[in-house]
Amino acid sequence: MPGSTPSTFHSRESTVGTGETGTAVEAVGLRKSYKDRPVLDGLDLRVERGTVFALLGPNGAGKTTTVRVLATLTPPDGGSARVAGYDVVAERARVRRAISLTGQYAAVDDLQTGAENLRMMARLSGLSRRAARRRAAELLERFGLDDAGGRRAGTYSGGMRRRLDLAAGLVGKPEVVFLDEPTTGLDPRSRQELWQAVRDLAAGGAAVFLTTQYLEEADQLADRVAVMDGGRVVAEGTAESLKSRVAGHRLDLVATGAEAYGRLAERAGALVSGTTLTRPGTAPCGTSLTGPGTAPTGTTTPAGPRTASSEPALRHSPGDLTLGLPTDGTAPQVRALLDALDPGGTDIARFSLHTATLDDVFLTLTGTPSSTASTTATTAATTASEETSRV
Repeated sequence: MPGSTPSTFHSRESTVGTGETGTAVEAVGLRKSYKDRPVLDGLDLRVERGTVFALLGPNGAGKTTTVRVLATLTPPDGGSARVAGYDVVAERARVRRAISLTGQYAAVDDLQTGAENLRMMARLSGLSRRAARRRAAELLERFGLDDAGGRRAGTYSGGMRRRLDLAAGLVGKPEVVFLDEPTTGLDPRSRQELWQAVRDLAAGGAAVFLTTQYLEEADQLADRVAVMDGGRVVAEGTAESLKSRVAGHRLDLVATGAEAYGRLAERAGALVSGTTLTRPGTAPCGTSLTGPGTAPTGTTTPAGPRTASSEPALRHSPGDLTLGLPTDGTAPQVRALLDALDPGGTDIARFSLHTATLDDVFLTLTGTPSSTASTTATTAATTASEETSRV
């Protein structure tokens, strides 16, 4: 339980990594705490070979700790995990030989050329001089760096450094590639280039485990997306299935002024909470929002507790007087919402209808990170460096 003394880790058998299942990564009930603060609280996940798996979550959700445990950099306190068919505790050395880990910042030697960086990594991996040169040349060409291979890495652009870093991690042809926020700080063009490299990795049969703060990145790359909050996976599926789970569309309203925005926000909040709105001088309009766990369109929401994973999220942007609401996108519901939110026809200047995005999924499923989560993230970052030297 959260806050309790960590239990002893017990390895359990799994079918991970077998040709029958095609599973590259599997975690069951993973737990990890830092100084009595739970970071992973019974985490379950599975990643198939030849796919890109994206792990999303707010700061402090446990994303980086998950990667550290799966990459054998941090031992778990409980649960089990297997990567490429090997137990992350009992068979740590075998896991390390089967994986590649690329962090948020490029770890290349700026004083060496791109080719020298790759040859060095190849030699450290046990390849002969001739094999190391051949492998370095293959990777430089694969990542579009063959023309720059003779230049010092310190002269590379940010995108080139990230590609070189990723290439260095592929010297040993890993089965599982962990990418922890790999496009942090990259310009749009460099990000697109790295995205294509990730797609090529999955197409070649590797499993790519991606953590990212860019929801567009997960939308573009991932075959499956998991949303993490409070140390657990709270939702998982394809990007499209998660969007449809939250809401098919989003109705954005622009208010005529600050006071009008306040009235719209108040009425929208009432709709989300299931409160029946009443137009002046009329009977209750009976309009409500439809989202996961809510009643169908045109009915009020039954009383009862609501959770972050089931509440339709409003998107507040008072600075530009814009309010976003989930909707099924049908004309009857849109008309009903407009009538219910602006019965006098004076508060809404204009509106637009959009397909739901992963931003909507993220906000609905995770809500606002708590102060506890932020403190946990800071504690984890401090303690992680201490543990690295011990594993």
